[in-house]
Amino acid sequence: MEFTLLFLELFLKAMRLGFPLLAFFFLLITLFGQWVGRLEGWSRFDAFYWSFITALTVGYGDFRPSSRKSKVLALATATVGIMFSGVFVAVTVAAATEAFHRYMPGSSV
Repeated sequence: MEFTLLFLELFLKAMRLGFPLLAFFFLLITLFGQWVGRLEGWSRFDAFYWSFITALTVGYGDFRPSSRKSKVLALATATVGIMFSGVFVAVTVAAATEAFHRYMPGSSV
């Protein structure tokens, strides 16, 4: 339990530092999604849903862009989503690594 609390403390500190970048990516994903939704005639909610399903690489396929402009925006959405996920994963790995080093001094993890 001590290790878990240490990890959570480090993770939350790092997330506070990375929050502006994550918020910027979140905003871009949302804006791209709304733009595609407007071009495709989707509701705002469906556009929001599509943008994050695309950005997080889930891709159910229930909504898909049909116009060339929408498809280009879908590529941009997916690219920003990869960066969004990458920052989140990097923060998680860094926090876990630091927690291991603090919890188990002298280990080579």
